[in-house]
Amino acid sequence: MPQGYPGGPPAPGQQPMPGYPGAPVPNPSMPAYGGGTPSVVPAISQGFRGTIKDFPGTDPLKDVEVLRKAMKGFGTDENAIIELLGSRSNKQRVPMVKAYKTTYGKDLVHDLKSELTGHFEELVLAMMMSPTHYDAAELRHAIKGAGTDEACLIEILASRNNAEIREINQIYKADHGKSLEDAIAGDTSGHFRRLLIALSQVGLLHKFTFIHLLFANKVGTDESQFNAILCARSKPHLRAVFNEYQHMCGKDIEKSICSEMSGNLESGMVAVVKCIKNTPVYFAERLHKAMHGAGTKDKTLIRIMVSRSEVDMLDIRQEFLRMYGKSLYTAISGDTSGDYKKLLLKLCGGSD
Repeated sequence: MPQGYPGGPPAPGQQPMPGYPGAPVPNPSMPAYGGGTPSVVPAISQGFRGTIKDFPGTDPLKDVEVLRKAMKGFGTDENAIIELLGSRSNKQRVPMVKAYKTTYGKDLVHDLKSELTGHFEELVLAMMMSPTHYDAAELRHAIKGAGTDEACLIEILASRNNAEIREINQIYKADHGKSLEDAIAGDTSGHFRRLLIALSQVGLLHKFTFIHLLFANKVGTDESQFNAILCARSKPHLRAVFNEYQHMCGKDIEKSICSEMSGNLESGMVAVVKCIKNTPVYFAERLHKAMHGAGTKDKTLIRIMVSRSEVDMLDIRQEFLRMYGKSLYTAISGDTSGDYKKLLLKLCGGSD
């Protein structure tokens, strides 16, 4: 059993798993999913904007019976797997791993891998991990895969809050034997490396309120000050900073970044600004780019659909429709196929 899936070997210093990015952080005194029953604030009081909610009256022992039956014998009943997993929240899916092991003495993740293939398999396995374990695994792949996936690093580190970043750091160190900061430092360089490291840290940076520090005398970019400002992680403060910048300079901060910077540093800075201004807009753009043009960026598509399905998928759908004139549901339907498409559409939650 690989680390990151409940029921597998515990990682040293492993902490309780938080909710999806943007969701309220669970009480740290509660046990991790797969064993405990964390208290959850009712969705209505959270202003819940996800598409996947707790299924009423669910029982992990009954759920794993469905999974076992779907995988037992000749052939696999993919529709049964889609209907079950696509109607359970993450905190209801995760305990299935332990329940499956207890009931059948088998590794659910291993059995799913042996029965499923392709992007459908990738999607199902992503859904069986806790949010921060999934983020840590994606960061590891982005750093250690064939070539660095800078866009993945930017997406995760720019969009997660302090509590999530802290948990990701702990999990990364426990699972891979080195800190996330060291991993980033060894695989990136220059000001882009400094930006990623700043984004991967928690509570170490002061808030800057002097807009002129964005650029040193408007001649040459002061990336150090820019990093510090963007990584302060107080969204209301930073929105006020951006508004004041536009008032003083007569130019939107994104346009200033694009005119003063280039390459991965520009992409990273712009991503942070977009996430601060309007996170659903940022993810709607990422989804559009993942499905636009020749070939689909399936890892990006899977990561966003899984990680935002219990956070702000309804808002992402709304922005996608406004920005591109068609629903996210329609875009996914036209760009994917088979069981993979069916499960993605369950996460999408409907058309607009």
